[in-house]
This record gives sequence, C-alpha cells and structure tokens, in this order.
Amino acid sequence: MKSTLLNSVWAVSLLAGLTMPVRVVAQEQSAPQRQKAEQAGYAVIDLGTLGGTASYASGINDESWVVGEANLSGDQSGHAVLWRKGSGMIDLGTLGGPNSAVYWPVKDDIGLITGVSDTSDTDPLGEDFCAYGTGLTCRGFLWHDGKMIELPTLGGNNGQATAVNNRGQVVGYAENSAQDPNCVAPQVLDYEAVIWGPKLDEKHKLPPLAGDAVSQVLAINDRGQAIGGSGICQSPAPPAHAVLWEEDGSVINLGTLGGALNNNAFAINNRSEVVGSSDLSGDATGHAFLWTKDKGMQDLGTLSGDFSSEAFGINQEGQVTGQSCDQNGNCRAFLWQDGVMTDLNSLVCQGTSLYLLSGYDINDQGEIVGIGFDQNTGDAPAFGAIPTRGGSHCNIGLSVAQKRALPENVHDRLRQRKGFGRFAVRPMGAQ
Repeated sequence: MKSTLLNSVWAVSLLAGLTMPVRVVAQEQSAPQRQKAEQAGYAVIDLGTLGGTASYASGINDESWVVGEANLSGDQSGHAVLWRKGSGMIDLGTLGGPNSAVYWPVKDDIGLITGVSDTSDTDPLGEDFCAYGTGLTCRGFLWHDGKMIELPTLGGNNGQATAVNNRGQVVGYAENSAQDPNCVAPQVLDYEAVIWGPKLDEKHKLPPLAGDAVSQVLAINDRGQAIGGSGICQSPAPPAHAVLWEEDGSVINLGTLGGALNNNAFAINNRSEVVGSSDLSGDATGHAFLWTKDKGMQDLGTLSGDFSSEAFGINQEGQVTGQSCDQNGNCRAFLWQDGVMTDLNSLVCQGTSLYLLSGYDINDQGEIVGIGFDQNTGDAPAFGAIPTRGGSHCNIGLSVAQKRALPENVHDRLRQRKGFGRFAVRPMGAQ
C-alpha cells in the first residue's frame, strides 16, 4: 500500500518536473512587479485554529495555499493544517501521534506538502527530535490529495521533512544509525540533510561542512539548490554555520555577520537569494541577513529600537519578511524591500484587532503569512496579509510607535515556532 501511494504521489512530481527548465525561467521573467506607488496597505485575515487559542502560518505558495499548524481544543496538541480559498482550514492529521506541523514554507504549486509528525512509537533512545516533549519518535511526512505518507530515515529512528519544490524534490534531515558520543543529550544519533525523490525510493545525502558532525536542510528552490545549517550534534539547537548545497551536492559556507554561533539559512528563491539569521560579533544577538553570490551576506538590521531580527521568507522579487524583536522578546513582523525594513503593522488596514508578530513567508503576489496577537482576546492566531493595490486603497490603522508588550504565553508560542522549537534559538535578549 505504501509503495503504491508513494508511486502515485511522486508521479505528480515527475510530470511537473518535465517542464521545470521552462517554468523556472518563466517564473523569473513574469513575476508580478511591485506597485509601491499604488500600494496603500495590507488587509489582514485571521486564519483561525482547530479549536484552540493559537496557530501559525508558515508558508504560502503562488496558488495562495497556506500551510502551518493549529492548536486543537484545550491547547494540548496541534495538527498540521492547510488553508485554501473556498475550503477553509483542512486538518492534515498525524502519523499516529498527537502532534504534527508544517514548520517551514512549502513553495511548490503542484499540491505537495511536507512536514513533521510524532508517531505512536516511544523513542527507544529517549530523544526529542520533534521537540514536542512527548517521548515519541518523530518522522517527516509527504501529504498529497488527502493522504499523508511517512518518509524513511537514513537508518535511525527520527526525521523531519521541511520543504518540497516544483520538481517533486522533498528535503529535510534524518538520523542515521551512528551513535555519536559527542552528541549533546538528549540527542544520541547523528543526523544528515537529505533529498527524497523525485523518483521512488531515491535519497541523496547532503554532507555537513568539513569538521561539522550534522547537517539539516530547510528549503530548496526549483533549480535544486538547497539551504540550511551545519554544526554540532545537538537537539534542539541552532547550527553554527549557514550553508548552501548546489545541485551537484557541493556545500558552500555562507559566512556570518561576525558571530560564531546561531547561523542559519531559512529560505531561498529561484534567483539563488538566501535569507536567514546570523549572530553578530560576540554572539549576544543576531540579525536577519540576505545572501547573494555577488555581495555575500548582508545585514538587514532591525526595526528602530529593537535588539534582534530574523528573516524567514523571500519571494522572486526579493521582498523579505521576518520578525524584529526588542530585548524583552516583544516581536513585530517586518517587510524588507529595496534596502528598507518596515514594520508590517504600520501598513495594516483599519478593522483588524490582530497585531502582527512575525512574517514567516511571502509569495510572488506579495501575500504574507505568519503569526499574530489578537489584542481583544489574547489569542495568537495565524494571519494572512493581502496587499491592497489599484482601487483597493485602505486607511492605515496602526503606527510603528505602537509596539506591543506581549503576554508570556505569546512569548512561549514564539519560542516554540520557527527557530525556537527544533532549532531553539536563544530567547531574545539572552546572553
């Protein structure tokens, strides 16, 4: 049954892959141009939950499919979800355990979704690879047309799937069978970045940098370039090095902003532009970066008065979204373009009670998704922010000066999210 299902899922990928050389070029030539002179603001949508008080949207493709995770009633567990126009929120289910999620942007437009789920099996080595604290094994999944299938590891017990491209290449990282005495507890086994597919049972390992023990890939573009991190064997932990793997498997160190720790690449577009976060000299804080082959790693800075920032999403036009935070962990979503970082809340149309905490992804139409804070209820739901252009002008409702102090439960939610769960980036302001 599993083999038949895998064949049918990857058949979709292979058909799409036949046209990819044309598709990549066309995408770069015809991506919608930004209309900054006409853009008046963003209309914000509360994407809701599965009955709990929190959710987040981690990715949006060019079909406006939104993926992420939503809490169930009682907030004791969460499931991976898909939002689609006309269909609302779809619960993608799990691989047998109580939790699942789509942690990272899924950028394909062919209906494939990747993520992670705990299973019903107890981890025999006591690891916490999904960072759910359940004591269960963690596996990557590939979802298509209502069916979730479990992806194989590299010989170990755990794995995660993070992204898929329009060629049907699924990326993530998985444990091998090597018990490493240098791993930091509770991690026992080494893990490696991997590409599954697009052919059935096809797997390609992506090596860490020389001298590093483990690697993890977080995103892949339609050219087959993958990005992520490389570092010591520790779970959860941010990697020491942000890296790019070329299609031939060669690995490139993207450098740092001066620090030695907490360097990671989160997203890449088809122009080979990479965004992520990197520590500054002294490793007391980190900033969002944009990396290009011509200019290397560029510091995107923070919003005025803030302490740290991270960039999570980039589209084909080079628009970047992420979060900027003060020393107390109060974060706000930003949009960066043409060298300027803007508080996304300063562009929000009146009529919403949501304060936008972090932008996790942006598609080629400029639609942004992430996590917000409802100032009326105290909930932390996923949001969608739709740019208004042409005749759809709106009145801007919030100002940059109105930065919000967040309750501790919302701080906790942010720490569990991008870079705070599996890659547990130091709490904002910590030394």
